[in-house]
Amino acid sequence: MALHFTRAEFVERQRKTRAEMTRQGLDGLLIFRQESMYWLTGYDTEGFVLFQGMYLSADGRIALCTRSADDLQSRMTSTLEDIRIWRDVEGANPSIDLRNMVQDLGGRGKKIGVEYHAYGLTGQRAKLVDAAFDGFAELSDASDLVRLQRLVKSPAELAYVRRAGELADDALAVANRMCVPGEHVGAIYGEMINVIMRGDGDPSAMRWPMGGGQEAMLVRYHTGHGKVGAQDQVMFEFASAYRHYHTALMNVVLTGKPDPRHLDMFKAARDALDACWEVVRPGNTVGEIFDTHARALSKAGYDGCYLNACGYTLGVTYPPNWMDWPMCWHGNPQVLEPGMVFFLHMILLDGRTGLSMSLGETSIVTRGAADLVNHAPREPVLSGSASARKIAKPAVKKAAKPVHKAAAKRKPAVKRTARPKAKARRR
Repeated sequence: MALHFTRAEFVERQRKTRAEMTRQGLDGLLIFRQESMYWLTGYDTEGFVLFQGMYLSADGRIALCTRSADDLQSRMTSTLEDIRIWRDVEGANPSIDLRNMVQDLGGRGKKIGVEYHAYGLTGQRAKLVDAAFDGFAELSDASDLVRLQRLVKSPAELAYVRRAGELADDALAVANRMCVPGEHVGAIYGEMINVIMRGDGDPSAMRWPMGGGQEAMLVRYHTGHGKVGAQDQVMFEFASAYRHYHTALMNVVLTGKPDPRHLDMFKAARDALDACWEVVRPGNTVGEIFDTHARALSKAGYDGCYLNACGYTLGVTYPPNWMDWPMCWHGNPQVLEPGMVFFLHMILLDGRTGLSMSLGETSIVTRGAADLVNHAPREPVLSGSASARKIAKPAVKKAAKPVHKAAAKRKPAVKRTARPKAKARRR
């Protein structure tokens, strides 16, 4: 199997990680996040649901401790050469095998960082690791060390992001075409996945929230989907993935005679989204994105209807979640840099009226204006209307290209408009 990045890129990623380890005074790093393993070596598996761990020493030695089921998988998908297998037997404690591997790599008595924030490292497994390394090495939390290295994407990574964006546009076109009264929501879901997989994409790292009627108020996946109603609101929030790099889109399709309140909610969400993209510039902070979103929706009269976060960064992620950090919430100090990727969503859930409207899309941070890699509609999608047919298929497919190119030629993402004074918060 071919690696999805050059060996030189993996070497550079490990070099940068080791430099940061040295800066933090660490002699080694215990890696448990699958995203980190993939980013550093190419190792591609869902075997993290059971115990496995990787160790990177400051002097460049790297090894993996995993199960027999991932022996060939790790050799065929990665640059790894030193792979240790812990044996599946009743009463096995693989953290001891992990410690023995670290000892072979000179880790005894050293300061070692640990990726404690990892879906594969459950609370029980973390306790086993702590106990196994007690008195052997000094452990400290280094959950963000590799994550922060992954924030700014390379040109090769951004090419995958752009392809994922194209697949998302294709899936949105399917949703807009199929969302008609009488159609099963699950059938739409299936056809959206089908177009992504036919495009050589991957299953996303999380199930997609979608539903009609009252279910359009839910922003988490739930079981049990009905049919699209004659007078309905159908919410789609989904992600496409290519080589595990994700982009996301969000929209609500309306059937029947559109409620004027829905149309007003759409305008508020669209204007807020465009205002937020204006803030997505190098030097601004993630917290400023949220504050812009909150001001715009409050001024439009929807104070109390939006959430406490309006997006997050995207990149390579594994189940159970395609969201990556940082999240766009008030006060987040993360400074934006070219090469970062963000999904921003404007979500309005009016509990009094039962009306829902959402709009979201994904963009690359450049030296200038935000560079959209997929495209939420700028007019309400009305089932069966000319507007739905118009956006059922993106007009132009842009080829994947490295970050920053032609950024200076892009027009501003939005045109600001005057807003009325903020209204009182609705309870």
